[in-house]
Amino acid sequence: MPENSSEVNALQAAAEQVRQQLGLAAFNAEAVQELDHFIEVQRVELAQQANEREGVVSALGCFLGQCLVSAYHAEWAAGPDGSTGIGLANRLFFNPFYLVNQQFDRGTVASVAAFFQSVPQRLVGAAGARKRWIS
Repeated sequence: MPENSSEVNALQAAAEQVRQQLGLAAFNAEAVQELDHFIEVQRVELAQQANEREGVVSALGCFLGQCLVSAYHAEWAAGPDGSTGIGLANRLFFNPFYLVNQQFDRGTVASVAAFFQSVPQRLVGAAGARKRWIS
């Protein structure tokens, strides 16, 4: 996905809106910790408001994705299945919307903060792998 495309601009704008609403200073590891906590607090309430879940997951996924872009010099990209996500180091593809949804479903066992912290090790494991997304 081209960096200044309308789709990337929309994803970044949604991420910025979440950053401002949560009162976070930057798209970084500390912000992902706060996102993780926010998801845990909202899990019960959101379970009772299923009609709002998709929008919340989408907004928070944009925020998580932008944190990955900022912290790990990643890029918004289209996955092999056409999904929107994050391409990293020309080797890895992550779907931040799926990751947020998993934490809503499974709780801390699927923590977005734990995933975020695991990225450096995933990079080491991906050395020499083939690119798996379309820029």
